Amino acid sequence: MADVIDKKTISAALAQAMVEAAAKEATAIAVPMAISVCDEAGHPKAFLRMDGAALLVVGVAIKKARTAAAGEVPTDFWAAYIKEHEPELATSIAHVEDMMIIGGGFPIMVGDQMVGAIGVSGGAVAEDVQCAKAALTLVD
Repeated sequence: MADVIDKKTISAALAQAMVEAAAKEATAIAVPMAISVCDEAGHPKAFLRMDGAALLVVGVAIKKARTAAAGEVPTDFWAAYIKEHEPELATSIAHVEDMMIIGGGFPIMVGDQMVGAIGVSGGAVAEDVQCAKAALTLVD
């Protein structure tokens, strides 16, 4: 049928395994995190707020995952893009619902198709990125 497309999405099992991989890395660096994995449309598939993770980071992790899914690029792409190409967007980006432009959110790619996204928050940006990348090794 010409009016129908095929798309792939992350399974619940892989989403949960990615949350566990990120949590394992967070435990290794002793930084409690919130970890969110969503499907390609930004809907939740798996989530963990590790013991000791601040309440504030829950929403940040969810927004990082949704931003990575919506743009199909890592979340830190947007800060660099705005700074270099569209500085006037800096004042309006805060008004975009669920947008988070700091590192720690990544699309989950299978070949050239995005099947979901992960967002990690709770540490310094570099620590969030480190834990997210540990989870992404499950799909590399």
